[in-house]
Amino acid sequence: MKAIVYTRHGLPIENPESLVDMELPDPTPGPRDVLVRVHAVSVNPVDTKVRRGAAVTGPRVLGWDAAGIVEAVGAEVTAFQPGDEVYYAGSLTRPGSYSELHLVDERIVGHKPKTLAFSDAAALPLTSLTAWELLFDRLKVPEQGGHGRVMVVIGAAGGVGSILTQLARKLTGVTVIGTASRPETAEWVRAAGAHEVIDHSKAMKPQLQALGHEFADIVISLTHTDHHYPDIVEMLAPQGQFALIDDPATLDAMPLKRKSISLHWELMFTRSMYETADMVRQREILDRVASLVDMGALKTTVGEHLGKIDAANLRRAHAIIEGGRARGKIVLAGF
Repeated sequence: MKAIVYTRHGLPIENPESLVDMELPDPTPGPRDVLVRVHAVSVNPVDTKVRRGAAVTGPRVLGWDAAGIVEAVGAEVTAFQPGDEVYYAGSLTRPGSYSELHLVDERIVGHKPKTLAFSDAAALPLTSLTAWELLFDRLKVPEQGGHGRVMVVIGAAGGVGSILTQLARKLTGVTVIGTASRPETAEWVRAAGAHEVIDHSKAMKPQLQALGHEFADIVISLTHTDHHYPDIVEMLAPQGQFALIDDPATLDAMPLKRKSISLHWELMFTRSMYETADMVRQREILDRVASLVDMGALKTTVGEHLGKIDAANLRRAHAIIEGGRARGKIVLAGF
């Protein structure tokens, strides 16, 4: 099968050897695996972080978001059969989705939204799972609840922010304030459903107050948390909630004590990495998201389509993400 791999970590993305095309053997499904013929993928910051930082002794296939058609199933698979259209975010502990054929545990696979093309569907799994788990599993915001509460989403124009803003606006009563630093990203955040937009390149607390909110009850930081941390602590209400997904070099929790602020860290790969007892919840979330898409309540977050799945186009995608220029999700389709 065709695959895109890296064989040396840490190479700059401008180096043609940072990602290369390669032929690999076709994989064989284990008992709970579905074998998917990949039609489309999307690229996430985690793809670039692994390529830069995870050493390898042989070719490693990156990529986690994918949409495709089930080609074969393992002996214990009950939820899928060949021919089913699926989408999923995969596992950090297994080969990735930059390949024609891909193995994934059925418990973390969802049925693709019927109304979306494969490329539009591939934009959704990782970010939807992250956003859903953040909002409902970690922060415990109740569906149709949270009225009167104010939530600030830092980096709301990115992949996770684009779907998190939609979920919060459509499924809860919280007031959603997204952050963006450019006119085009601010407009993107408003289109996703944010009630207001503030600029994270400037002090955020005065902007929040100018909107009539003394504090935010919830702050979700999706990027550059270490840079924004003092502003976050200042913005948060006493007994507020702070959640993040990125990787600051350090995080001193002591500033949170004075206000009794709770800290919530989200990694959507936790369930698959540890095969938790509730691992199947990711299938349930993806199926619910698909239903909401097909009902017209949620929309895909594709920002740019870079063409077919090959090393050259994936290097372009990685460069856009590493340069902080992504708006929504970057997708590729077809081999």
